[in-house]
Amino acid sequence: MKKAFHALLGLAALAAFGVTIVRGLQDRASAENALVLETRDAAIPTVSVIRPTTGAPTDELLLPGTIEAFTDTPVYARTDGYLKRWYVDIGTHVKAGQILAEIETPEIDQQLSQARAQLGTTKATYDLSVSTAARWESLLKTESVSRQETDEKIGDLAAKKAAVDAASANVKRLEKMQSFQQIYAPFEGVITARNTDIGALINAGSNGPGRELYHMAALGKMRVYVQVPQANSRSAKPGAEVDLTLQEYPGRVFRAHVARTANAIEEASRTLRVEVDVDNPDGALLPGAYVSVHLKLPQAGHALTIPFNATLFRAEGLSVAAVRDGHVELLPVTVGHDYGTSLEIVAGLTGSEQLIVNPPDSIAAGQQVRVTEARQ
Repeated sequence: MKKAFHALLGLAALAAFGVTIVRGLQDRASAENALVLETRDAAIPTVSVIRPTTGAPTDELLLPGTIEAFTDTPVYARTDGYLKRWYVDIGTHVKAGQILAEIETPEIDQQLSQARAQLGTTKATYDLSVSTAARWESLLKTESVSRQETDEKIGDLAAKKAAVDAASANVKRLEKMQSFQQIYAPFEGVITARNTDIGALINAGSNGPGRELYHMAALGKMRVYVQVPQANSRSAKPGAEVDLTLQEYPGRVFRAHVARTANAIEEASRTLRVEVDVDNPDGALLPGAYVSVHLKLPQAGHALTIPFNATLFRAEGLSVAAVRDGHVELLPVTVGHDYGTSLEIVAGLTGSEQLIVNPPDSIAAGQQVRVTEARQ
């Protein structure tokens, strides 16, 4: 009886040990399966996605520009001499025709006196030739002189007349040169430089390169030259509205418009040279100043815009990584305008895509990913 009881206990213990082993094996298998699933789940990358936005992020293009005077010119002397006096200095606003300086020209004065004396001599000989020719023509009528002698006197009269004309022209030339003693402003503007002083030798260019005496600029209207990128060149049409801002005038906007373009893209920079004209009635804009040019862009309400960091640059071209049904899909796109931190997409997207932000270079089409919404 006791033996049977002990046998039953042994069998029960053996069964319990077997159950324990089975349960241990089951738990180990479950743990291994959970580890596999966890490893597979951890291998799926988590990506942040956004959706394309409709419309452009801005309606203007900000470009740097340089202000130039609408009319800007150096002022040179037209005659040699010495500067006798100057009447205006830098910063002086002058009218057209206002005298700027006066040159003393002793050589021209002497040459003019000599030319006038020469003109008087030639006129005296001309007057004598006139009376001589008239007398010989009168004697010819009575055949007191020959035709040959009369023709000689008439020819001498013509030569004396030509000499008088030449001497008179020389006097007028020297008088014109003498009139260049006064230097006048060619237009209304401001003196931006004075490069001479009293007693300075003035060279008009006859004995070497001439020296600039003054520099003038017309400030009533200014030009601004700006280089517009090729992608935005269609927006820079003559008549297009432009706003100008300067750091020294915070909050002030100068209204302007595109006056003309070069109608050619510069090969080196791939930009279009554009001239913007702006009125400057109060003289606030100064030549040479740096200015920010706000070029108005045409509104494109149907355009899709994506951040720059949602794109991929590969050998096949520009593309984006979209997520569909938990898998990656690479979509080629075409860019319209480049806004710096964002891009206008004109082809390749419908607007409903989920685009991966900062996609890794190793990302591949069909790759499984886990999605989290990024802040737009």
